[in-house]
Amino acid sequence: MGYIEELREIVGSQPLILVRPSVVIVNNNRQILLVKYQDGAWGIPGGLMELGESVEDCIRREAKEEININLGPLQLLGVYSGKELYAKLKNGHEYYNVVVGYLCTEYTGELKADGDEVVEAKFYSLTELPESTQPFIKEKMKEMGPRLEQILRGAR
Repeated sequence: MGYIEELREIVGSQPLILVRPSVVIVNNNRQILLVKYQDGAWGIPGGLMELGESVEDCIRREAKEEININLGPLQLLGVYSGKELYAKLKNGHEYYNVVVGYLCTEYTGELKADGDEVVEAKFYSLTELPESTQPFIKEKMKEMGPRLEQILRGAR
């Protein structure tokens, strides 16, 4: 049993604050990797931090587990929190995410969704995100588009 499951045993479905490292993975064509979750929504790879784990170790573990990608150097994009990152799961569990966002332009591995948490993984242009992309992700990609383009020009 993991940290979050242990917390749930104690607090039930009360809201929790959870740290969710996430990563914008960009390929050589300047496309971003989106993952499709079980609920049909598209987002960026990420997951919940376990006790004793650094945010960088967490995102590296999640990327390997969920999409079979080994991340190279990570560049901090920002830390995001607030009511727009509230979630209520079908089982009634509530939480607020504190997202630590990274950018990664160097990676290895054959892209493959795990079929459990992630059902599909695909690269998209910043201007052509799927309709079912999570609203927060759409908003941040639109806001960060010029900054990402500037970063990518310097990275390549």
